Amino acid sequence: MKLTVLEICLFGMLGALMFVSKLALEFLPNVHIVGVFIVAITMVFRVKALIPLYVFVFITGFFYLFTTGGILWWIPYLYIWTILWAMAMLIPKKLPTRFKPIVYALVCGLHGFLYGTLYAPAQALLFGLNFEKMIAWIIAGLPWDAVHGVSNFILGFVVITPMIIIMSMFQKNKNKKGQKENL
Repeated sequence: MKLTVLEICLFGMLGALMFVSKLALEFLPNVHIVGVFIVAITMVFRVKALIPLYVFVFITGFFYLFTTGGILWWIPYLYIWTILWAMAMLIPKKLPTRFKPIVYALVCGLHGFLYGTLYAPAQALLFGLNFEKMIAWIIAGLPWDAVHGVSNFILGFVVITPMIIIMSMFQKNKNKKGQKENL
């Protein structure tokens, strides 16, 4: 996987933008556009989308490193966003255009609904919860997962396709530039 200088810059900015967007929406519990970004960048950059994803994860970890318990809630970030990336990777590239917005939104929304359940095993290990306490933790978080899932679905339906279009234009321009340089 060879990266261009433009991609390195773009991926750094996308990771930072994900972090800043999450901070900007923290006043709304469980509402953010990180999942939207991850689905969009995955549809455009495929495997390379892991780079901005982990830029976001590590910026977040560093930012909260010095807060009380910050590192403990951050540890699941090391895998939880990769699961969304994997879900997005399963979306067929040749999906009919009319189905794309709803499929992207469904994947994004499903990840939001499953967020607490995906988070729970790490929390159980880190805080010494047995299986029953972990299930109770999941059940207690269901209303927040519902907010997360619904907001991810709505934001995904509205924002993912335009983001893909914009990033695809970047890709096409980058590829044209590369072809001209090779001549």
